[in-house]
Amino acid sequence: MIKTLIVLILLFDGTLIQEKLYFAKPVTILECLEFSDNHREEIATYFWVKDIMKSGYYLNDGRGTIQGFICE
Repeated sequence: MIKTLIVLILLFDGTLIQEKLYFAKPVTILECLEFSDNHREEIATYFWVKDIMKSGYYLNDGRGTIQGFICE
């Protein structure tokens, strides 16, 4: 059972950070992945610029980009 979601964030200064979110009760891997998708949509916006092939989920607070999630 999964107890923690780790959000991998790459700050614009090059620092990679791990923000941990703890579930109130253990969840399945599918529940964790579904939560991570919903959480990403809440905290970030997807951008794709075709001419320079630049894309990704950029944090709405302007700190950096989401690189992925770890369910553990």
